[in-house]
Amino acid sequence: MLGDLPIQELAVFALALAGAGVLSGLLAGILGIGGGAVLVPVFYQVFGLLGVDEAVRMHLSVGSSLAIIVPTSLRSFSGHYARGAVDMALLRSYVLAVPAGVVLASLTAAYISSEGLRIIFAVVVLIIGLRMLFDREHWRLGTQVPGNPARSIVGMMMGFLSTLMGIGGGVMNNTFMSLYGRPIHESVATSSGVGVLIAIPGTIGYIWAGWGNPLLPAASTGFINWIAVALVIPITIAVAPYGVRIAHALKKRQLELAFGIFCMIVSARFFASLL
Repeated sequence: MLGDLPIQELAVFALALAGAGVLSGLLAGILGIGGGAVLVPVFYQVFGLLGVDEAVRMHLSVGSSLAIIVPTSLRSFSGHYARGAVDMALLRSYVLAVPAGVVLASLTAAYISSEGLRIIFAVVVLIIGLRMLFDREHWRLGTQVPGNPARSIVGMMMGFLSTLMGIGGGVMNNTFMSLYGRPIHESVATSSGVGVLIAIPGTIGYIWAGWGNPLLPAASTGFINWIAVALVIPITIAVAPYGVRIAHALKKRQLELAFGIFCMIVSARFFASLL
């Protein structure tokens, strides 16, 4: 498949993946997210360029993104944990709920259509973009993060939606914690741990969901393409610590605005692909 492409298109392919890797690693550290909101649309375009069948292209993009988020989130989490910024009590309370949502999403991924995945991605990314653009520090639902069963329900929904989108759940957890007055750095740090709880079982789930699918390209195990993973992972691992430093050194409002605009563009692109 790669051999059928001219050198110019191969160069664009490599540059697009490298750029996605840099953005993914930075976002993992800065915003506590796995970078899937960047990786999935890039993979979707690249796999289309490579001639991957539309029926599996979105599934492959989401699964490969989750596989890349595993080391990215681990690296980001270790950096934040070393700074003592992670709310380990909250993270431990997610240990069952978040993976439970991941399992449900993996079962869904085995049967949902490409169009269904794109609709979910477009809608949630649109909501994320609006939240980034219009978020206000004074928006609050309370002064303490609620306990169970509300916390478990939120954790399960984070795991479910994030796994169907190929993201690390950081934006959702950041929003949840910030609505209850938790400091932004603590929210970002804890979200990196949520990414670990989502990405590891999610990767296994997407391997199972796509196992034996005849439409998958070479070097794929289920809905994970290891060529894409191998190209991007070293970049994200190298860049993530710089994102952590930025997160602890700068105000993030400008970054949130830029990421919000990016989300709006990506959402519009996926909605257009459904027409």
